[in-house]
Amino acid sequence: MKKKFLGLILFSAFLIFGLAACGSSDEANGSEDGGLKDKYTVATDTGFVPFEFKKDGEYVGFDIDLIKAVAEEAGFEIDLAPTNFDGIIPGLQTGKFDIAVAGIGITEERAKKIDYSDPYYKSGLRIGVPKDNTSIKGLEDLEGKTVATRLGSTSSAFIKENIEGADPNEYQQMSQVYLAVENGSADAVLYDAPNVAYYIKTKGSDKMKLVGDLYKAEEYGIAISKGQDELVKAINDALATIKENGKYDKIYKKWFGEEPINQ
Repeated sequence: MKKKFLGLILFSAFLIFGLAACGSSDEANGSEDGGLKDKYTVATDTGFVPFEFKKDGEYVGFDIDLIKAVAEEAGFEIDLAPTNFDGIIPGLQTGKFDIAVAGIGITEERAKKIDYSDPYYKSGLRIGVPKDNTSIKGLEDLEGKTVATRLGSTSSAFIKENIEGADPNEYQQMSQVYLAVENGSADAVLYDAPNVAYYIKTKGSDKMKLVGDLYKAEEYGIAISKGQDELVKAINDALATIKENGKYDKIYKKWFGEEPINQ
């Protein structure tokens, strides 16, 4: 009887110790039901200048600096996972990524699949054409033309829905998009305004030009896999803080050369 009683005590102690250890592990690493994790996997694009791109072996850009500032303020670390843009939303849905920052436009369709932070950048679409082109001056001139853009982007959907007879040539990388225009495979590029403007201002300055107005104004948000309400709140709180304390303005000016207006 004494042996059985002693065994019961030892088993109970082991069970209590095991539960306590599990609780400590959950508190340290963050659990699905409560608290932030110590580290999150953050998907980012591989070539969306000046938001994210590779330079001297490292990923840099406005979005990269922004998510680092947000993570520091919110109190977690990040593990960057560069990938093609069209794989970001599926990756968030399957749990491969926790967060994504890649100039991701906020749309109703995407919001059915993922969660968003508050908007952090106001953008739109711009047209770029070869420098010697005189026939394309605006959106209406793209009818029946071949228009290069990024695979899986909001600009691709915009072309299909709004430009009659236009043939969207979709590419995974923006370098392929601009090359298609420069070598004559496409008549124009229609894509996110800051990226088109930055390319034409730098690498494409002697080959391409901007035409037309700013179309389809949209806002970018930090994308978050569904069901992480506490993470969404932490990111939103951090965004608000870095906008209040001037960190956001500093990052913005670093990459766009001017103070943000109504961001």
